[in-house]
Amino acid sequence: MYRPIESYGLIGNMRTAALVGGDGSMDWLCLPHFDSPSVFAAILDDRKGGRFQITAVDKAIHSRQFYWPETNVLVTRFLCPDGVAELVDFMPVGGSSHSEGTLIVRTITGMSGELAVRVTCHPAFNYGRDAHEVVVTPRGVCFHAPGQSLGLATDIPLKRDGTGVSGEFRLAEGQSAVFVMQSVEQGGGCGLPFSEAQAKDQFHRTIAFWRRWLAHCSYTGRWREMVHRSALVLKLLTFEPTGAIVAAPTCSLPEALGGSRNWDYRYVWIRDAAFTVYALMRIGFREEATHFMQWVEDRCRQANPDGSLQLMYTIDGRPEMPESVLGHFEGYAGSHPVRIGNAAHEQLQIDMYGELMDSVYLYNKYGSPISYDLWQSLVKTLDWVCENWHRPDTGIWEFRGEPRHFVYSKLMSWVALDRGVRLADKRSFPADRQRWLQVRDMIYREIHDKGFSATTNAFVQTYGGEALDAANLIMPLVFFMSPTDPRMLGTIDAIRTPVRRGGLTSGGLVYRYHPAQEIDGLEGEEGTFNICSFWLIEALTRAGRTDPARLDEARLMFERMMSHANHLGLYAEQIGPCGEALGNYPQAFTHIALISAAFNLDRALDGRA
Repeated sequence: MYRPIESYGLIGNMRTAALVGGDGSMDWLCLPHFDSPSVFAAILDDRKGGRFQITAVDKAIHSRQFYWPETNVLVTRFLCPDGVAELVDFMPVGGSSHSEGTLIVRTITGMSGELAVRVTCHPAFNYGRDAHEVVVTPRGVCFHAPGQSLGLATDIPLKRDGTGVSGEFRLAEGQSAVFVMQSVEQGGGCGLPFSEAQAKDQFHRTIAFWRRWLAHCSYTGRWREMVHRSALVLKLLTFEPTGAIVAAPTCSLPEALGGSRNWDYRYVWIRDAAFTVYALMRIGFREEATHFMQWVEDRCRQANPDGSLQLMYTIDGRPEMPESVLGHFEGYAGSHPVRIGNAAHEQLQIDMYGELMDSVYLYNKYGSPISYDLWQSLVKTLDWVCENWHRPDTGIWEFRGEPRHFVYSKLMSWVALDRGVRLADKRSFPADRQRWLQVRDMIYREIHDKGFSATTNAFVQTYGGEALDAANLIMPLVFFMSPTDPRMLGTIDAIRTPVRRGGLTSGGLVYRYHPAQEIDGLEGEEGTFNICSFWLIEALTRAGRTDPARLDEARLMFERMMSHANHLGLYAEQIGPCGEALGNYPQAFTHIALISAAFNLDRALDGRA
């Protein structure tokens, strides 16, 4: 049986991450890194995927899940008629001797009464494709697969159970049981179990690390707890060795239950750079923004001879991520195919150059001045934009149909050249200013001539079309349009219109494009897109500086979006018709947009006050 996507909590150590359900089951973990093959993947196949569960045994059990305040330490509380127990899950960080590897500490403690606890651990190496050997010892168990071995160290007796182990024991008030999972060398034992004192020491070190890190946050406005949680999520999704931030820690969680829109998001999109740098800088995390920009700069240095870049890369900067299907997995709740890798990396998405240049411009302005070497790389890229902006592409939504002239792609080509000119002037860098200005202005006029529909009184998705696209809400955010320009207000109002009347809004949430229009080359439907809802909030916020009614609507819509977070403050990519989370989870883009919307809305409300 599959748990709702939104029922999971996330733990991690800035190298990988795991999903833990309210039933104490760890149903997703890739080792050693985010994009490594899975060890536990029950979320993609309940029978074959593998899991590691610690739970109380009682027919009348209820559970509650929360984060230890201001941290990424997850607590799952089991409440039974005979007693209460708490399971604490974390990956040690902050001065641990295991900081270079992955260590998972799971401690269950009796809080009152006495209850039975069951432990089951059934790994499934390499997405369930590799067989493994099970070696049970008095101090735990070893799992040996080709090229990878795991040790589960504990003082609790475990017995062989098929391809895994299981055990059951009684836990009284004040008693604890500790389980430590880590990678081990084959033949080197299962690792030593932690004593309760050692587990507490690692717990306190990890708590101190997260609280020390969060103390750098400069945001003190409304919705601070949600902004803090979003920042903590982004830190968890950071690959510390390179500074890259994955789009999500999961793959193939469906955009519609039973559907085929299942993608691998364990990679880094250049597009995300601008939004990420902006959000992190706004709330005081300059170091994280700097590390991400270093990753971006490394990609620019590896650009093609003509200055073009790939739109996405692996966490360590490799361009290869071939897409394949795991045919032996049934997929989350029967949603197949299950894909790993992402063929979209081969697409032409011209908008990414706008986001790239915007991130560099913002970092140069609010972070540190960029180097001349980086500028030389960017000059080639901007010249490439001048020569290629007019081409049809697959757009921000990575359509898998025929390339088209997407208005958003043209808009971000304008952003690329605009930021290039501004940066050249700001730093007195040598540049072909005249050419960049000429092409920039040409794009501006063409968007108004071909990308605006008098019929709908809105900017549309493609040249000559009538379909709406929520991506165009970005226009005032990147200073292409005034937020109060009649054309922009018309676009906002068209998108705010309910879906049943041709708009993109349903229940206060926003689709990225109309769900009934078959324009993306894919079968099936999808949910509302969380980042688009936050973009509408930002557009309304900016328009609301001269129109109090729009600012009030922005606040109401933001509060509504807060109610759609799960019990831990986490968001997936989309929201389904019954409020369920859809798509990969948690999604960095959504939490980035939340931070940006909160920052600007809070400032606007203060300005009105």
